[in-house]
Amino acid sequence: MARVKLSRIRNIGVVAHIDAGKTTVTERILYYTGKSYKMGEVHDGEAVMDWMPQEQERGITITSAVTTCEWRNHEIHIIDTPGHVDFTIEVERSLRVLDGAVVVFSAVDGVEPQSETVWHQADKYGVPKIAFINKMDRVGADFFKAVEMMRERFASVPLPVQVPLGEAETFRGIVDLIRMRLITWQENTLGAAFDVSDIPADFRGEAEARRDNLVETLAEADDEIAEKYLGEVPVTDAELIRAIRKATVALKIVPVLCGAALRNKGIQPILDAVVDFLPSPEDVPPVKGVNPVTKAEETRSASDKEPFSALAFKVSMMEGRKITYVRVYSGLLKAGDEVFNAAKGRKEKVARLLKMHANKRERIDVAGAGDIIAVAGLKEAQTGDTLCSESKPVILESIEFYNPVISQAVEAKTPADQEKLPDVLAKISEEDPTLKVKYDEETAQTIISGMGELHLEIVVDRLLREYNVHVNTGKPRVVYRETIQKAVEVEGRFERELGEKKHFGHVKLVLEPLPRGAGIEIRNELPIETIPAEFHPVIEESIGEAVLSGVVAGYPVLDVRVRIAGGSFKEGEASAVGYKIATATAFRDGCSKADPVLLEPIMRVDILTPRDFMGEVIGDLNARKGEVESVNPKGPVTEIRANVPLRSLFGYSTDLRSATQGRAIFTMQFLRYDKA
Repeated sequence: MARVKLSRIRNIGVVAHIDAGKTTVTERILYYTGKSYKMGEVHDGEAVMDWMPQEQERGITITSAVTTCEWRNHEIHIIDTPGHVDFTIEVERSLRVLDGAVVVFSAVDGVEPQSETVWHQADKYGVPKIAFINKMDRVGADFFKAVEMMRERFASVPLPVQVPLGEAETFRGIVDLIRMRLITWQENTLGAAFDVSDIPADFRGEAEARRDNLVETLAEADDEIAEKYLGEVPVTDAELIRAIRKATVALKIVPVLCGAALRNKGIQPILDAVVDFLPSPEDVPPVKGVNPVTKAEETRSASDKEPFSALAFKVSMMEGRKITYVRVYSGLLKAGDEVFNAAKGRKEKVARLLKMHANKRERIDVAGAGDIIAVAGLKEAQTGDTLCSESKPVILESIEFYNPVISQAVEAKTPADQEKLPDVLAKISEEDPTLKVKYDEETAQTIISGMGELHLEIVVDRLLREYNVHVNTGKPRVVYRETIQKAVEVEGRFERELGEKKHFGHVKLVLEPLPRGAGIEIRNELPIETIPAEFHPVIEESIGEAVLSGVVAGYPVLDVRVRIAGGSFKEGEASAVGYKIATATAFRDGCSKADPVLLEPIMRVDILTPRDFMGEVIGDLNARKGEVESVNPKGPVTEIRANVPLRSLFGYSTDLRSATQGRAIFTMQFLRYDKA
């Protein structure tokens, strides 16, 4: 199969808040591009991209799914991502490897909390976006209000390139402001066919005014358009498309489209916008990395002729076999090739290359720059690892993982289950880097930690369904952290004979508190003459291990600077064991003397409640020691944003439904750690 030109490849993600219609949009894209022959519906549990049983039953996306389709002679690689905040790592790692995103908003609800989160995630990785305002057929739909919310909350400038003709029950179609035409969809073809006609006379004046606004906004971002606009020279459709693309790729504007995906209206223009406005791999800056040998910064351009480099962004188990999803940034990869895992410093053999369509796969012989594929045969590769040529090694910027905030004990029901449990959890945590597994020696329990109650619920469900492992579960518990409140200077000394060999280590440490969110900072200030250089990595490694267990309750330590300030050396007795134990002793001693304190996770909670219940909701938040940050009326409902300790939020879903007659909804996500 001939490779598609780089300029004709688009790597895009579809992202949104839960229930904005993201998967419905993706399913329509697959249908209209001929990738699937039946329109999968989320509410029927038949969505192609939601292939996990848990996804089909709950009607939500849990894991990101990859597929490829074609439109206007372009190859589009699509990643459909979850909307639920518990699975935000799936969005994070997808955006890390994408070149563009389609952000779906509800015309009724506008910018919701999780859509705000994914927008900022996309900004972090410099991902250009187009916006699709969905559900224009629903009661309460307001296109311009949604656009205004985007303008208020985001740095990028929203640029409507379409406007709806009618809203809610009067929604008929869309007006294309670039080509100045009306598009309506034929219902008897399930939206596959559409009609293009003149804009109705009674709407023509408004459409022309909106087009003028579009040109004026573009003039601020593009000199050529500005020249024509100021000179009152007409701007052609082709010039507009070129300017919109340029400004979108430069992250200056976000083209905004609209439609009603469930009613099969507005999907083909999204595909046109992906082709016209979003970048190809050639249009994005070369990817940056570090040479693991020289530590010098290196770049890799999107070209098959460059040295091979790829980032593993997802690991999945399919039919008992490990599949690694990779984005190829440069060079070629062939089935049977040997690749170098720069993160692990090991060579690995590629057995097969696969082009994915959700959980179905197609074998291919070769992949090159810009491709998103799955690789079978890699045993060592994990999420965030760089695969490259051994002769031209590089480590690309990895993926940032979130710390778990909630934990739960799981106990095997039978000895047979106990035998399987550790291996199965190891497999699931390899797929999901936000799941942490720990065996508690004191209680003889296995503790799983994750991003929320739903996250852990899905893990337990998978144990039973996929691996036939039966477990009892304990109540979810908060995962705390520890920190210190004052600076201390301490030393650790170890001098002992072990196995007829003397071991010596002597280290001086300075521990200093850091601001919240700073993490752990290790500074090596040791002169070589104090302790030989060969022991320095041992000392640093020992600190890295020591911070995993604090002195208050054994939780990991955060927001501390550890300065390795001094120590001593004994010829013939100094050993790695000695320095390791001395360092760990000094750190624990230091933490004990530095006013250690527990930190608890604070969650950002966003609630949408009918106005009649606003008082009860705010009163309940106060009782849970929550801090109300903002109250924003949104028509018949009110949006309440608050910061609440996680320990107060167990069972909140049930309590909120009871207090509001089942009419309020909420989302929460981790905000910060603070003093308990």
